[in-house]
Amino acid sequence: MEVLLSSLEESSFEWKLPLISTILVTLIALLAGSIKLKFSPPVDKKLPSGSLGFPFIGETISFLRAQRQDKTVEWIESRIAKYGPVFKTSLMGSKVVVLTGQAGNRFLFSGSDNGILSNQPMSVAKILGKHSIFELAGTRHKLVRGAIMNFLKPESIQRSVSRMDSVVQQQLFQELEGKDSVQMVGLMKKITFKVTCSLLFGLPDGKETEELLEDFTTALKGAWTVPWDLPGTVFRKALQARGRICKQLAELVRERKAKIEEGRVDSHEDIISSLITLRQENGQPLSEEEIIDNLISVVIASHDTSTVLLGLLIRHLARDTEVCKKVLEEQKQVAKAKEGKGNGKLTWGEVQMMKYTWRVAQELMRMTPPVLGNFKCAWRDTTFGGFDIPKGWQVFWVAPGTHMDKKVFEEPEKFDPSRFENPSTSVPPYAYLAFGAGPRACPGADFSRVEVLLMIHNLITKYHWAEMIIDEPIVREPMPYPAMGLPVKLYQRSTT
Repeated sequence: MEVLLSSLEESSFEWKLPLISTILVTLIALLAGSIKLKFSPPVDKKLPSGSLGFPFIGETISFLRAQRQDKTVEWIESRIAKYGPVFKTSLMGSKVVVLTGQAGNRFLFSGSDNGILSNQPMSVAKILGKHSIFELAGTRHKLVRGAIMNFLKPESIQRSVSRMDSVVQQQLFQELEGKDSVQMVGLMKKITFKVTCSLLFGLPDGKETEELLEDFTTALKGAWTVPWDLPGTVFRKALQARGRICKQLAELVRERKAKIEEGRVDSHEDIISSLITLRQENGQPLSEEEIIDNLISVVIASHDTSTVLLGLLIRHLARDTEVCKKVLEEQKQVAKAKEGKGNGKLTWGEVQMMKYTWRVAQELMRMTPPVLGNFKCAWRDTTFGGFDIPKGWQVFWVAPGTHMDKKVFEEPEKFDPSRFENPSTSVPPYAYLAFGAGPRACPGADFSRVEVLLMIHNLITKYHWAEMIIDEPIVREPMPYPAMGLPVKLYQRSTT
């Protein structure tokens, strides 16, 4: 009997080995087939030329390396030279068609029924959230955008200029008093974030705001990367930061909701209150998750663009004495106009006087756009330029495709703010994409413009500065910043 049992156990074990091997081989084959199916181009489509790189990773690593070295334009141009102005690639876990040039921009931004939505690739969508305004379409998008635009439209910003100027003055005085040197990127991030939190969200200054800033900085770095949710990766750290942001914002939303119900806060006091009281067509409010996703999107859209532009401006004004002299002269005239009123606060009228300063900013954004490009998504099969764009593929537009095109801007490598003296006639439609274009242009463009101009006014009329690191390079993570944070030596201007 024992011999029989022993032989049965041996035969059972021997039978299990080939079964396990068969299962493993089958699983591997299915996985390989799935990867091939997902990452291989459709055989029945006329796709643009290009390379999809490695499965899942695609060309992400080389793309991000180019970003960090501020060589993204060269990365794109090398593929244009090899494949043409429309080419395919794979980035951040998604198959992508890259469109460059004015015609491609018009196709994406005109608002026509082109089969393209603003849905983001996996990495970006995970950070912003599935209910982000950048993921919405149709009536839902119009509803949320309308609520946000109530606080970002020119009329609202005009009423907030003096309040914004007070916050900027207070923060600059608080941060720079008694200092003879400062890291400008960190300073600008801190102040612009506090302006956003104060004016748009009604958040008081404090430790919580500083913690939020740190988490938003970490989260943004994970938006444009390989979406590997593994220990130690940039993406994992970004998801963890988003989790902390959501927790803080959830507490804020609940507190604000209670105050609205008690009548202690006006329902249209800020964006948080507006989203809480917003009602859908069926009369239902937005969920807490929907509100939080859109608050995160507003912060990232309104804060980082301003910070990047301020870094570029401060850096250029330290290097170009002629431009700095002209900007200072204009801002002195603005200061005189402000003093004539007696209250020491800037208003919309003075902001409108800063024309040359803003042209300098526009030219800097042409040469180094804060947002190099962005993703959209084909929700159905569509075509452009004789090529198929399959349903589910991402479509990537790139600002340098027109910003640095000599057919659009004469001598594009030359810094020339006069290009924007009359932009309606000198800049062709869909050629300048600093804030996007068309119906989905950045809703925070006017807010960012005013914030930047107020900051430069208060900074340049009180200080001049010199770079402490000569020829400090620009790196993108994914926004373009001076690699070492732009440390400068500060000198107070004479008040006489």
